[in-house]
Amino acid sequence: MITRSGIFKNINLKVICLVVYQATLSTSCIGEKSEKHQVSRMKPIIIVHGGAGDIPQSRVQGKLDGMKTSVRAGYEVLKNGGSALDAVEAAVVCMELDENFNAGYGSVLTLRGEVEMEASIMRGQDLNVGGVTLVKDFLHPISIAHKVLTDSPHSLLGGEGAKLFALEKGFKTVPPESLISENAKKALENFLKHGDFGRTEIGPKDEGGVGTVGAVAIDAQGHVAAATSTGGMSGKAVGRIGDTPQIGSGTYADDFIGGVSTTGHGESILKYCLAHSIIKLMESGTDANTATTIAVKGMTSRLKNTAGAITLSKDGDVGVYFSSKRMSWAYVKDDKIYYGIEPGEILKEEYEPSY
Repeated sequence: MITRSGIFKNINLKVICLVVYQATLSTSCIGEKSEKHQVSRMKPIIIVHGGAGDIPQSRVQGKLDGMKTSVRAGYEVLKNGGSALDAVEAAVVCMELDENFNAGYGSVLTLRGEVEMEASIMRGQDLNVGGVTLVKDFLHPISIAHKVLTDSPHSLLGGEGAKLFALEKGFKTVPPESLISENAKKALENFLKHGDFGRTEIGPKDEGGVGTVGAVAIDAQGHVAAATSTGGMSGKAVGRIGDTPQIGSGTYADDFIGGVSTTGHGESILKYCLAHSIIKLMESGTDANTATTIAVKGMTSRLKNTAGAITLSKDGDVGVYFSSKRMSWAYVKDDKIYYGIEPGEILKEEYEPSY
């Protein structure tokens, strides 16, 4: 699927998303129904983000196109009766294939010039979680994280342990160099020249930007799931672990409250437990959008770094807020796609299946 240079050959990304995700179902499990939390059927909804940061104009359209492709992939799972857990995986798998995002193919590089990826996924009906970190030679960390959730007694695996687990469960390795894009190489070169530490964006600010990806969904049974995947920070130390695989920082889901996926300055998100901060505000009665806004603003004020988050309440109310220059996002509700990337921007179009 990926050539040695890491470039896809004449294949429509929308088709790739479907084919690759169907393949992952052979190595990941559909979320089990909970006997403890049965609810009446509701309209499914999914929301995705493609990363918060200083995204230059030259990358805006690619980000928006990727958002719509990803959210369609996840929504198709829900429309066909699939679980929220499978829907968020499908959406993230799609973004891990897309060079416009800092996840899977195109992830940013460590100081040593290598990819080290991480991901997490959470099932709100039983609070079960799966996470991986320091993943180097697999295209889809989110699918390995899903398998950790369903098949491992542990919640988070890293490095060699994550690799051994993935191989045991049937995941195939790819040459590590096939995950490296030219933009990622340029971003590392720029970091080494200018020391712009902490950026999750690819390339010079006037050339291009990508970011951490995430998704939150509610299925027809009312079950909530959330997932997040990233390559981390350009120029990060070898072995650095960020917020993404750590539940409560990068990801959280609870059927009785809602779900969150975050993006932005990882160390700050980790210190602030941003995802769980939003959840706690919703638990106290704050609506999804207000809770997201309060928490992101609070983190930025306290720690002086930017972030963003997407949120769904248990009733399907939507929250989107970011303190960075831009953050790409999209959601499907009532067969309409809502999306944006600028502060306060909400664009809308009719939903049309991708496949």
